[in-house]
Amino acid sequence: MNLKGRDFLTLKDFTPEEIDGLLKLAAELKDKKKKGIPVDTLRGKNVALIFEKTSTRTRCSFEVAAHDLGMGTTYLDPQGSQIGKKESIKDTARVLAGMYEGIEYRGFGQEIVEELAKYSKVPVWNGLTNEYHPTQMLADMLTIQEEFGYLKGIRLVYMGDARYNMGNSLMIASAKMGMHFTACAPKKYFPNAELVAECEAYAKESGATITLTEDVEAATKDADVIYTDVWVSMGEPDAVWEERIHDLTPYRVTKEAMGNAKPTAIFLHCLPSFHDLKTKIGKEMGERFHLTEMEVTDEVFESEQSRVFEEAENRMHTIKAVMAATLGA
Repeated sequence: MNLKGRDFLTLKDFTPEEIDGLLKLAAELKDKKKKGIPVDTLRGKNVALIFEKTSTRTRCSFEVAAHDLGMGTTYLDPQGSQIGKKESIKDTARVLAGMYEGIEYRGFGQEIVEELAKYSKVPVWNGLTNEYHPTQMLADMLTIQEEFGYLKGIRLVYMGDARYNMGNSLMIASAKMGMHFTACAPKKYFPNAELVAECEAYAKESGATITLTEDVEAATKDADVIYTDVWVSMGEPDAVWEERIHDLTPYRVTKEAMGNAKPTAIFLHCLPSFHDLKTKIGKEMGERFHLTEMEVTDEVFESEQSRVFEEAENRMHTIKAVMAATLGA
């Protein structure tokens, strides 16, 4: 596998063999970290981390992974970068590419990271856009592979709003890797029909299947993985909370939903999660809508089936693999 110089913008750009190669590299790098074996083969290199949307897991993953590889990092928060404000995306890409060996972007439209990549002479990595979240996908696939020993044939159910980055990306990853993907949501929350058709083409090659259903019982029956995400994404107005809570409460991941899956099923969530009222937003929305939990019950989140913290750790190992592979470590 030679990915040196490649951008990492969406898994649509990668073959199943390349994705598998990144997962193998991530597992190898994780094993070395656990054993204390240094992997700092990129000493002297530096990467720029552009965060138009703040993050805990993505920032920490990139910074720790870069440090482990021997690299320096510069974190540019929403106030620390002039991208798209005083300086065009095109100019930002060319300025940063002259100073850094790689550029990470986490923010809004996919067109922004695509334009950065177009004008950058160094690899650009997508840390999250409205449409795609490819680094999260590698962490999810690694977590599933560690649990079951394989990906092909795994039945993954995504419950909730499947129209944006998580629903889109899980469908792509599943279709590429031969997994059976189900989006379980009201019809208006189904993924874009054009992307569904694209994923169905991938699925024909891999043996995967794509299912869209409103039926929770049918969706979760014999599932291997049940996955959800917050109902309202960062930056969305408060007004959408009422609509989402009304529409998506029947699609909350509960003990009953997990009980309908296989006994060996696991629960995944990209985090953060409103599984209790111990956050400022969770407390506010809980009081406003008389809820104690939202997309997943605390009982499931804290259960023995939950792998959310193993999944969160794997963000760092898989991001390290992406940087190592594309920078030629």
